[in-house]
Amino acid sequence: MRPSPVISAVGTGALAFGLVLAMSPGAYAATAPQTPVADDSAATMQEALARDLDLTQAEATELLEAQEDALDVDAEATEAAGDAYGGSLYDIETQDLTVLVTSADAVAAVEATGAQAEVVEYGTEGLAEVVEALDAADAPEGVTGWYPDVASDTVVLEVLEGTDVDALLADADVDASAVEVVTTDEAPQLYADIIGGLAYYMGGRCSVGFAATNSAGQPGFVTAGHCGTVGTGVTIGNGQGTFERSVFPGNDAAFVRGTSNFTLTNLVSRYNGTYQSVTGTTQAPIGSAICRSGSTTGWRCGTIQARNQTVRYPQGTVNALTRTNVCAEPGDSGGSFISGSQAQGVTSGGSGNCSSGGTTYYQEVLPMVNSWGVRIRTS
Repeated sequence: MRPSPVISAVGTGALAFGLVLAMSPGAYAATAPQTPVADDSAATMQEALARDLDLTQAEATELLEAQEDALDVDAEATEAAGDAYGGSLYDIETQDLTVLVTSADAVAAVEATGAQAEVVEYGTEGLAEVVEALDAADAPEGVTGWYPDVASDTVVLEVLEGTDVDALLADADVDASAVEVVTTDEAPQLYADIIGGLAYYMGGRCSVGFAATNSAGQPGFVTAGHCGTVGTGVTIGNGQGTFERSVFPGNDAAFVRGTSNFTLTNLVSRYNGTYQSVTGTTQAPIGSAICRSGSTTGWRCGTIQARNQTVRYPQGTVNALTRTNVCAEPGDSGGSFISGSQAQGVTSGGSGNCSSGGTTYYQEVLPMVNSWGVRIRTS
C-alpha cells in the first residue's frame, strides 16, 4: 500500500489492544490542573534522560545543549550537501553529527559546516525507493514491518521466526544487498486505548498529541488516526470536539477540531506536575534523544532509530512511521513525542513494555502541518 497524500508531502503478526471502557470525563477533569504552567528547568527533562539513558545530571544537560547546537549545524550541512544529501545521524554518546552523502564531491562542503560526512550508496531517497517497492509487494503474514536504517544504508525487514521472504523480495524486485532480514519474537501492536499528554474520550479514551489549529484557524489538536474516524465526537474536560480529519491505515494521523470550550496551550505533560513547552516542529536527526508523554507509563525517553518504517498491524499497514526505542504500553497511544522543545510526532503503536523494554513507533507531525495546513501551537 502506498503512503496516503498526508505522508507524501514529506517525501520521505501484531495484536491490537482494542478499546477499554473510559472513566467518566468528569473524573479526569477533577484531577487535571486548571492553569498548567510550563516548567522548562533543566532538572525535569534531565531526570527523565538520566533515568532512561543511564546518564548523570551533568551528562543530560550537556546532551541537551549539544543536541540543540547540532540542529543548526544539520540545517547548514543539509543545504551544503544539496542533491547528494542522504540523511543525518546524531550520536548521543560522542555528540557527533554525521551527514550522509551519495557523492564524494559533497564531502568537503558538508565538513566545512562542522558536521562529519560519510559517503553511502543509497541514502534516504534510495532506501525510500526500496521501502516503496516493498509497500507495493505482497508480504506474507510473518513479516511484521520494514524500515530504512540509514546508518547501515539498508532496509531492515523484520520477520517472525520461520518466515520465508524470498517471494516478497522477488515480488518487490529489489536488490537483495539493500535489504537486511532480522528475526524478531515480538509483533507490533496498536496502543488503541489512549491517554497521552491529556486524555480525551470518544466511547473509549485516547490522548492529545499537540494543541493545534486547522487551516481555517479553528482550535483543536493532532492525535493518532486509529483513535477515531471523521465525525467521531470527542469530550475533553468540559470541552467538546470532533474528528475533522483521520487517516488509518496507510498512515496514523488525525486532527480533532474543538467545537466548544477548547483553550490551547503549547504544553506537554511530564506526568510529574510539570510541563514541557513546545516551541517548534524542527525534525530531529536519527539518533537524537526523544521523550514521550503517556498516561500509562508517564514520561519516557530514548532515541530515534529510523524514519519511514512500514508497520503491518493486523488492523492495516501503516507507512512512514518513525521507530524509537522509547518504551510504551497500552494506554500511551496518541501521545506526544518531543525532542528538546521541538514537536516530533504522535504515538502509533509498538511492541514490548516499560519493564523489559520495547519498540515504539510514532506518526511524524510535519506531514499534518504540510498537507493539512495544521499549525502546532508553539507559544
